[in-house]
Amino acid sequence: MIDKVKAAIENVRPDLQMDGGDIEFIKMEGNDVFVRLKGACAGCPMSQMTLKNGVERYIRSIVDPSINIVSEN
Repeated sequence: MIDKVKAAIENVRPDLQMDGGDIEFIKMEGNDVFVRLKGACAGCPMSQMTLKNGVERYIRSIVDPSINIVSEN
């Protein structure tokens, strides 16, 4: 499952990069996926919304509905 999660993160990276940000996979523990937002995303007040409504929703739809995204920022 970790390979699918990493692939899904790679799929969303271009969208974040278009806005000057980026995302980095840190680790996976159970259903928790730890990521680090970088660039413009790191200090953005919308970052949690991006993680939950964008990244997490996408990963849940193609990998596993029980995945939780946790920011390490």
